[in-house]
Amino acid sequence: MTNPAESLVDLLDLERIELDIFRGRSPDESLQRVFGGQVAGQALVAAGRTTDGQRPVHSLHAYFLRPGRPGVPIVYQVERVRDGRSFTTRRVVAIQQGRTIFNLTASFHSPEPGIEQQLPMPEVPGPEGLPTLADEVRSHLGTLPEAFARMERRQPFDIRYVDRLRWTDEELKGSEPRSAVWMRAVGPLGDDPLVHTCALTYASDMMLLDAVRVPVEPLWGPRGFDMASLDHAMWFHRPFRTDEWFLYEQESPVATGGRGLARGQIYDRAGRLLVSVVQEGLFRPLRPVEDATDGG
Repeated sequence: MTNPAESLVDLLDLERIELDIFRGRSPDESLQRVFGGQVAGQALVAAGRTTDGQRPVHSLHAYFLRPGRPGVPIVYQVERVRDGRSFTTRRVVAIQQGRTIFNLTASFHSPEPGIEQQLPMPEVPGPEGLPTLADEVRSHLGTLPEAFARMERRQPFDIRYVDRLRWTDEELKGSEPRSAVWMRAVGPLGDDPLVHTCALTYASDMMLLDAVRVPVEPLWGPRGFDMASLDHAMWFHRPFRTDEWFLYEQESPVATGGRGLARGQIYDRAGRLLVSVVQEGLFRPLRPVEDATDGG
């Protein structure tokens, strides 16, 4: 069986079909829509492939416009917006079956000296003593459901929540809209910095909106909301490896009007702030089937 980390690297290895046009695979999975982190990661690969590789990405801003269909290839068209003395800018449009599903603007910057300061990383236990996500599910349910076991076998990241998962409404009482997890790829990702950056972009969309849900419903129980990422922004502050442990701290400052905002900070083991993330998501209460419509 292929290592899930190798599968992730393969997923991010786009086919070049024209000078600035790339095609990405979209695995045929039992999902309603393509995972947003996959589209963002592939789009960033496409942007990076049109640069000279000497300037690391320092920020990206993206919008999820339509749900992607699993099993259908996605075409990424890159516009070379600017190649300046210090900054390179690229715009990427993701197209599936003739319709735009996602767009991204990425900026690349030549490293240069400057001031060094940051707020300290929160004090949390290290990942070694924390249970894996599968261990938490198994300890609560006694066994892994088959659907979860299939997901676990192809999951490219080891995920360990700093706080034990809450499974009941009673356990949720008094919870603040915060969450924190340790993560790392389950295997080596090679030495290409762009691969690590795009893999982290993939991972950044996996549970950031959990911070919005924490006070409302158990994270790994039945969902009471239809959730979808609306936009995604990231700022990359320092070099990193995604196959080494990083802490992903998340909080939600506000949820209103059917939308929730979440902010994330990603740190390495030494406490250095590596990446900042902001995302807004759609949160609509699930309706009974007989009341559902095709509205979007």
